[in-house]
Amino acid sequence: MPRFSVIVPIHLVQAHLHECLESVLGQSFTDLELIAVDDRSPDGCGAIIDSFAARDRRVTAVHLAENVGLGRARNAGIAHATGDYLLFLDGDDALTPGALRAVADRLAGTAEPDVLVFDYARTYWDGRVARNRHAHLLSHDGPPPGPLAGRPGLLRLLPVAWNKAYRREFVQRRGLSFPPGWYEDVPWTYPALLGADTVAVLDRVCVHYRQRRRGSIRRTTSTRHFDVFEQYERLFAFLDRHPVHDPWRPALFRRMADHLLLIYNSPVRLPRSSRAAYFKRCGLALRRLRPEESGRPGRGGGSRRLLVRLGARHVFDAVRAAGALRRRLRSLAEGARRAGRAAALRAHYRLQRHRPLDPRSAVFAADRYGGYACNPAAVETAVRGLAPHLRTAWITTAEHAGTLPPGVRRLQPDSPAYWTALARATYLVNNVNFPHAYVKRPGQVNLHTHQGTPLGHMGLDVQGDPAASAGRDFARMLAHTDRWDYCLSANPHSSVVWERAYPAGYATLEYGQPRNDVLLRASADDVLRLRAALGLPEGVTALLYAPAHRDHRHGFRPAADPARLGRELGPGFVILYRAPREHPDRGCAAGLPEDLPGNVLDVSAHASVQELCLASDGLITDYASLMFDYSVLDRPVVVHAEDRPAHGIARGAYLDITAEPPGLVAGSCDELLDILLTGAWRGPLSTRLRAAFRARYCPWDDGRAAERVVRRVFLGEPGGLPPVMPPEERRPAPAPEQARAQARAQEPGGVYDQTRDPAPGG
Repeated sequence: MPRFSVIVPIHLVQAHLHECLESVLGQSFTDLELIAVDDRSPDGCGAIIDSFAARDRRVTAVHLAENVGLGRARNAGIAHATGDYLLFLDGDDALTPGALRAVADRLAGTAEPDVLVFDYARTYWDGRVARNRHAHLLSHDGPPPGPLAGRPGLLRLLPVAWNKAYRREFVQRRGLSFPPGWYEDVPWTYPALLGADTVAVLDRVCVHYRQRRRGSIRRTTSTRHFDVFEQYERLFAFLDRHPVHDPWRPALFRRMADHLLLIYNSPVRLPRSSRAAYFKRCGLALRRLRPEESGRPGRGGGSRRLLVRLGARHVFDAVRAAGALRRRLRSLAEGARRAGRAAALRAHYRLQRHRPLDPRSAVFAADRYGGYACNPAAVETAVRGLAPHLRTAWITTAEHAGTLPPGVRRLQPDSPAYWTALARATYLVNNVNFPHAYVKRPGQVNLHTHQGTPLGHMGLDVQGDPAASAGRDFARMLAHTDRWDYCLSANPHSSVVWERAYPAGYATLEYGQPRNDVLLRASADDVLRLRAALGLPEGVTALLYAPAHRDHRHGFRPAADPARLGRELGPGFVILYRAPREHPDRGCAAGLPEDLPGNVLDVSAHASVQELCLASDGLITDYASLMFDYSVLDRPVVVHAEDRPAHGIARGAYLDITAEPPGLVAGSCDELLDILLTGAWRGPLSTRLRAAFRARYCPWDDGRAAERVVRRVFLGEPGGLPPVMPPEERRPAPAPEQARAQARAQEPGGVYDQTRDPAPGG
């Protein structure tokens, strides 16, 4: 007998059915049966479920003789179910990766409740994902599993069947079934919650609820919306038969009233000719089903319900229109306030541009006003050390204020102080462009540092790449480039690319990457301190997994599943997962499932990628420019290039990274795991590939790149810059194993035997 019976009623959803069924069958938790019920769908749905049943014995295809509707199709699925728990999934929705594993674990951890309520997120055609706004009601910090009285707020959730798992024995014992008609979830959901001896919650998004542009009930104009009255009649008839639930009548009455008026207020659900009749039915329902103490007028929507009970439709509509007008006026007032503030800031900026430049002011920013990071941060640190006569400031939001070193002034974006700084600072440093409204003044010095060595096409070179060029204004880009005085370059390859992709009159400074200076200057103590801060157990192998952004995809999901890597590599490894900077959020938004193994850490929000490099034993990436930085450390790199053709078509590439890689190349996740499990990732071939790659792309990274920049740009010393240390003399920060050996040698009686150090990166 399977653990789960997943019941999928199907009608006119052939466009989304493959995705729905694959989301179930592709779950990491496999002890399930999938019961697909073809509700006499006139499209290709029946053939689709037959094809799935033919190739996967867990699938049962049920074909109904006539179209009976969503509720009774679910009943047909229940009749075929044999699992411990029932789950429902609509044919155009999908389970999230790892959902059933999370449900199974939560059921086991909450003593097999009658009902488990989990969360969902709405997904939209443009790629947006929005979690249920009442997700806080599912917090595990609340009361333990028990009757609904422990969590009455669950009644505020959407009354649907598909956000819960139901113990099948409980469903049979309570005689639960779905009625015919639309809104069939109402007389199922509330009796299930009320009748359960134990209700548990799972604070995890398990279902992606597709918001269809056409075809859903919510977007269909029909008199069938009148079915909602019969469904609530059934619910209150259930309460009549079970007086033990009478205390819930006021809450359910309010839920009913809100639901009925939601349908009435919708601009698309009811035909215009039916609105008066629907409103009249609302009044009848509210008068007949109104319990005692259901709310005084003027509180909790009572005044609206009073108008409905009195049948005052025109007054109700007028009140609703007046409310909409008030909201519109507030919006217009807020818009006028914002416009006035913007105009005042523009005037302030124009005035400040007439004041003299401040020769001691240097302003820095990075990553569209993110935290203290990347090349600008390394240059700012060097300025404070080598040019103490200058006053530095960093542009960022309050969210990132904690990343700033002591003594560095923070400038709030779009504040008066921000515009004053842009108008009067002599030096401006950024790794992206300052806003279009910024006007460069004579005497200002702009240093553009970029964000690394270019692998995918940049600037004008993306014009032939459909995904990367979409929506770009190349004329504006060139206008911004004309403001640069200096363009920082890491290597000869970068210099050629920048000068072609961003043609302008700047001077190229091929000095190396200032952000990588720390990779050569950090000590063994620094490495061990960073690992301890990340909570890495002593002796584990930490692999930094940093995939690149995909221009051709909505949202983001890494090609190699970090959860699978963690599970199959085992407790001796830790995966440090860092999402691309285009997707900095944690969890699902960063491409991760929520039920991660304990040896997978989401470090997407970590302020410094260089610190992550120092703390790790090796790097896994695909097309991220971080591979060039990481090679400075002389530690192993593995390139996972599973979707290289698609990525190359969408973004273009200056290099075939599989022909001249910094380490071994995997063409699939299976190959990646083989490379890691066999130890080949840090073998002699990996070492040779890395040495050749480092020689080509890291010629100037000797730990003094920032000093060269400061002496040239801020101190005006074009001659006499620090000479570049020969590659064979450079000593990058010790790898973790070497750092541990050095630390042991410093203990009383310890001896550091350098001959026993692993080979670089080994």
